[in-house]
Amino acid sequence: MLRKELPALAEKMTEELRSGFPAFSALLAEMGAEESRRAVEQAMLVALGYQETTERVRRPKDLVVTPLPVAPARRELFAALAGIKDVSDLALAEVARCAGWPVPRLVQAIALASPAEAPQLAAALGDALTGTVDGDTCLFVPDPATQTRARLEAALKGRAAAVGHAVPAGDTASSLRWARALLALSPGRGGPDARPAFVDDHLSALLLLQDESLARALSSRWLSPLDDLTPRQSERLEVTLLAWLEGGGAPEAAKVLQVHPQTVRYRLRQIEKLFGPALRDPRTRFELEMALRSRRLMAHVRRYRSRAGRRARAVASTIRPLGVAREARVNGL
Repeated sequence: MLRKELPALAEKMTEELRSGFPAFSALLAEMGAEESRRAVEQAMLVALGYQETTERVRRPKDLVVTPLPVAPARRELFAALAGIKDVSDLALAEVARCAGWPVPRLVQAIALASPAEAPQLAAALGDALTGTVDGDTCLFVPDPATQTRARLEAALKGRAAAVGHAVPAGDTASSLRWARALLALSPGRGGPDARPAFVDDHLSALLLLQDESLARALSSRWLSPLDDLTPRQSERLEVTLLAWLEGGGAPEAAKVLQVHPQTVRYRLRQIEKLFGPALRDPRTRFELEMALRSRRLMAHVRRYRSRAGRRARAVASTIRPLGVAREARVNGL
């Protein structure tokens, strides 16, 4: 789309330079209309980061200009903001200047499951900075306040993507870290109905899962009274206890579980026998809720990883080694 519109835009810019800046008028007249338009077109591509070039552009009176290598500067800037490369504030400002990407006050990271059309997406999101981290294609969106949630959802519709929280530019690596963490926990399948996941919607889950070893220790400490029950009994009491802790009472828990309030009260009496008077302590209730949520989240992660592993094995099982003759035909020999 950019290349289609570029010639007309370059022609308009050339005309503006000719009419608005007398010093350019004679220069452009000497270059000729076609050469002027091509020069402006190339300069725009380089400035936008879509073309990396070290070609020397000839000008009248033997004037030689070497375009600034914007693309490498943008890659270096991405690496600095992502925490891949340590640079001083002064060096960061210089790299940003060379990249033509002034570091904004706030930045928001996006992690993509697929690199397809990343440059077009970056352009649609206010000239976002693009790069890769451990194989993940990522974008840094400048000034997130200008990108409403609805606009982000529209741009990312149909993609498997995770949107990080808005952070000061000096903390961009944090937004990127949690966007990638959320992407790793998401189904990861694109398609017309796919929607991006937002870190802001999953803060508590990401917080609880940042250390699975500690999450398991928390569950072991507080949920051990359920260990002697059958899996079915344990599951029933766990969901009831969590609904009660979240809702604050038996009627509220019954609505969530879609059972009769008396059923909830019966289960709560069983829970009280198992946990004792500790249930009346606010801190215990808080840590119990954390333990229950952690256990549910870890079970979700295990199921997701199991499904992902099965899908990968299923794809691998469909791949068969090519015979010599077949391989030769494929290679055109």
